Amino acid sequence: MNLSLPRLRLPVLPSRRELWRTWHDRQFWLRVVVVLLVLSSSALLAPRAPLLLLIAVAGAAGFILLLRWPGLGLVGLIAAAMIVPFEIGTGSESSLNAPLIMAPALVGIWLLTTLVRRRQVRILASRAVLAALALAASAVLAFGVGQLNWVALAQPAPLTAQIGGLALFIVSAAAFVLAAYQVKEMQTLQWMTWLFLALAALYITFRVAPPVARLIPIRLAEGATGSLFYVWLTVLAASQALFNSTLRWWARVGCGILAALTLAVGLILGRSWSSGWLPPLVALTVMIWVARPRIGTIIAIPVAIVGFYFYTDVSSVLLKGNEYSLLTRMEAWSILVELISVNPVTGLGPANYYWYTPLYAILGYFVQFNSHNNYIDIIAQSGLLGFGCFVWLVFELFVLGWRLRTTVAAGFARAYVYAALGGLAGMLAAGMLGDWIIPFVYNIGFTGFRSSVLGWIFLGGLVALDFMTQRKMRLSSD
Repeated sequence: MNLSLPRLRLPVLPSRRELWRTWHDRQFWLRVVVVLLVLSSSALLAPRAPLLLLIAVAGAAGFILLLRWPGLGLVGLIAAAMIVPFEIGTGSESSLNAPLIMAPALVGIWLLTTLVRRRQVRILASRAVLAALALAASAVLAFGVGQLNWVALAQPAPLTAQIGGLALFIVSAAAFVLAAYQVKEMQTLQWMTWLFLALAALYITFRVAPPVARLIPIRLAEGATGSLFYVWLTVLAASQALFNSTLRWWARVGCGILAALTLAVGLILGRSWSSGWLPPLVALTVMIWVARPRIGTIIAIPVAIVGFYFYTDVSSVLLKGNEYSLLTRMEAWSILVELISVNPVTGLGPANYYWYTPLYAILGYFVQFNSHNNYIDIIAQSGLLGFGCFVWLVFELFVLGWRLRTTVAAGFARAYVYAALGGLAGMLAAGMLGDWIIPFVYNIGFTGFRSSVLGWIFLGGLVALDFMTQRKMRLSSD
């Protein structure tokens, strides 16, 4: 049976029977009454804080909905990351944005409802989840160790910056775990994907046809179009176009056009920004190789031959306008390797190395700088221990995706697995060009979390797909 976009049903929306049950659910309405009483008290005690009251009302409404239909949270998190411009100032140059606030809130609600309903969370059911939690734990350990002054004549980063750097590690892992355990139905994963593609399609349309932007009031928030935005847009759209045989032909054509336009925007309109087109190309290549190894090999061999014989010409094209940037990055990496040697096991702590860099001259200047490389950032902040946890996570995700590509049903699910493996490769490529995977607080920072969280959510969806497949196999065996 063909699956068309208009026929997709949001599973978290209630049916008439569910609404009827909700109306007669005393515990549900008791929670509603408690929340309303808390809001009323807040209104009386804080008449001068209309913004906070508005946030409280919205949060309470969302809390009530999530109690009943938890899948709404991740759909809302993607929307918040992309189009909700809301931010709360921290008294520094960084502000807490909507996804950075919403992700831990959703985790808190999930854990609270799990405890209240006495449900078990099978953490050991996924080694990928264990690896993500270990990565977060290594960052916490590094934060504690980072309170020591590891470098003479220099002070560590301000405590607020260290907490911010730690938060980016923890919330990234939290978004991954949340998606792994809260996506329980295929339709939820579909809606997460289609919502992302729909909002991203608006942005791509604005880029290729600017006059259209005047007709549509929706705008993507600052930071939402980072490197991982292009990575996941390319592979998700291309995978549905190429490998979802249950999708209507016009939808597949539309997804194919969207993927092609995304690459065109990066290669033509944003040629000098390598992070906008190189990681998506890597992601697309790996996805095709995983899905169709023979075709991938046929494509890879001539490309490798051309690259080998015309290495100089290819390098000049790839590095056009970025020669100085590459020079400074290589110099920064050599300095940071020396700095990391001070405590290579657990690192210098979140954000700290940035305050130690002025002790080292980079191209003759004693200034603060960052690595523009996610892997050096991870090692400098959380040490080889944290980097080892990250490598473990990547390994588990690759093994999981490689297994699922032959076990999930054909159609959306299999196309999603192909996209996840390609997206994982694209993320790793993006990590070489900047802190796109786990933003560094003094570079891409909180703003960049809007795009980085997309990768963590969609990779968490891969684990959720594994859980769904296991449940289906258990039911069929019974």
